[in-house]
Amino acid sequence: MSEAFKTRRVRVRAGAGYEVEVGAEVLGVVGETARRALSEHARRVALISNRRVFSLYGGRVLESLRAQGFEVADWLMGDGERYKTLHTAERALAFLAESKIGRADAVVALGGGVVGDLAGFASALHLRGVSFVQVPTTLLAQIDSSVGGKTGVNTRAGKNLVGAFHHPRAVVVDIETLDSLPRRELTAGWCEAIKQGAVGDRRLFEQTRAFLSEERGEASLRRSSRVARLINLVAAQVEFKARVVAGDEREDVGRTDARSRRILNFGHTVGHALEAATAYRRFRHGEAVGYGMLAAGEISFRLGLLDASELELLRQAVRLAGRLPPAADMEAASLMRWLATDKKAVGGRVFWVLLEELGRARVVDAADIPQRVVLASIRAALGADRNSRRQV
Repeated sequence: MSEAFKTRRVRVRAGAGYEVEVGAEVLGVVGETARRALSEHARRVALISNRRVFSLYGGRVLESLRAQGFEVADWLMGDGERYKTLHTAERALAFLAESKIGRADAVVALGGGVVGDLAGFASALHLRGVSFVQVPTTLLAQIDSSVGGKTGVNTRAGKNLVGAFHHPRAVVVDIETLDSLPRRELTAGWCEAIKQGAVGDRRLFEQTRAFLSEERGEASLRRSSRVARLINLVAAQVEFKARVVAGDEREDVGRTDARSRRILNFGHTVGHALEAATAYRRFRHGEAVGYGMLAAGEISFRLGLLDASELELLRQAVRLAGRLPPAADMEAASLMRWLATDKKAVGGRVFWVLLEELGRARVVDAADIPQRVVLASIRAALGADRNSRRQV
């Protein structure tokens, strides 16, 4: 890209407060952003990435950081959700110690949600907490996981069951990195984008659906109009996430209102179960959330909360996001066992995020939902029973 595009800045009023910069070809400003956001005493930076992302963008980020006088060491973790483990975190912590990262220094996470979660978790633990900067390179990470301060790893018991709230000092989003993403990664990100509009902002849902409808099939960011619209859409998604986080930073377990942070778990109840049941090898996170949204939408419809036309709009939006991996072979009954381990459970009770309409969520105790409705809805969402979409 040679054309200059306006960078959008979104303020996140959580933690110490920080900015998210959204633009095109902005990897070269990571060093300047870090220098502004970090302590004046910061001298060393530990860059955590994976091999594929680092080969594409590591050079630019390293050059940018070193141009600002930082001593930079880099470490590459495995690529994929299955590497987001305590073992990998322990290796990352050893790297931070070997790199002599002090209390005034920082970690830079260059990669998708797995890299950001792992690097953020390690920075939260090292010396009881050092600063870190997020440079998300996937759509899902840009609009969701890089904003809000949640970090963590997976264990055998379930997804993200070990973690910490640790906000970044800054986030730099370069939409140019989306050009290099495999189609499945884009699908995963668009599912999360649909989720955010579906639970809290009808206009954002429609903006996202319109973009996908108009641009479906385009694999390049070359057209200037598309780049500008994509910057604006990503910034709008970040703004929505920032508003929710500011209003419920720690996800208060006592809140079940339509503005609590809990609404962001729409689609995650079944999504996390799908990931865990397949050992994090079949589904990307956003793909699993796509199926989870369909299941939650089905439940909402079957309980009489959601109109059939609204459910069909949700289905259409998920289809526009891209093709999801086949899931008809997954047993709904076996997934129910994983639902019980959901980290969002409170007092042993699982809560579902359902829809009253697109743009308005409702948190419902699983005890208030007949199990036959849940099972039938999961089967319908996964395609295991095409006839089960009839109201029960």
